Amino acid sequence: MAENESVLYREADGLAWITLNRPKSLNTLNPELLQQLAALLDRVKDEAAVKGVIVTGTGDAFSAGADIRVLNRSTPLEVREFARLAVAINHKIETLGKIAVAAINGYALGGGLELAEACMLRVAVRGAMLGHPEVRIGAVAGFGGTTRLPRLIGKGRAAELLLTGRLINADEALRLGLVNQVVEADALLAQSETLAREIMAQAPLAVKLTWEALHHGLNVTLEESAQLGADCFGLIAATEDFRAGTEAFLKKATPSFSGR
Repeated sequence: MAENESVLYREADGLAWITLNRPKSLNTLNPELLQQLAALLDRVKDEAAVKGVIVTGTGDAFSAGADIRVLNRSTPLEVREFARLAVAINHKIETLGKIAVAAINGYALGGGLELAEACMLRVAVRGAMLGHPEVRIGAVAGFGGTTRLPRLIGKGRAAELLLTGRLINADEALRLGLVNQVVEADALLAQSETLAREIMAQAPLAVKLTWEALHHGLNVTLEESAQLGADCFGLIAATEDFRAGTEAFLKKATPSFSGR
């Protein structure tokens, strides 16, 4: 890993680690960082040996959001392109077809929180602060926060956070359902890895189709969502892992999954 890069990358035993690396600015997001992040996400998606990814930050922040200096000197069209790049990256995370866990090591604000919201699951350190303070600088949560936050915690709670710009601590984020686990700082990376590997131990295609049914099912009617789940159930029955899993269950044995 090159320490002068805006984003650091490493792989270990089927798991990729992506670390935002602008600690002096609390890992704020600028075009250079986003472009590096996009390239690394493409690498994760194309690398068959990588089954999951953990996204975190260096220093005291996951990410404090968009670099305000970039926003302040940009034209409206440039701000829109910046936001579209961030939206595309968050979409990449959601559609990797692989496990994505955000290890929130400190501040996760604005665009930084939107990045975490795009991950499947979120683990936060107890001292982390999370929120969407965009309205406090006359801005909008334009990287997907107005879309994903209400899907995670409900419209009313999302409206309160988005419209007041109020920050919440990790324990309140856990209560609201914004994060899945809260841990002490020295356990963050290990617990994030444990969670990712727990999912990685399951049948890969079942995990992929479950996520697709869950993610896409939120954007259609109740009936269509249930039908999507049934279709995925039918598709998974064509896999070797389905046969291995059901056979192992009947024999009271531990299944061995091949990803086929």
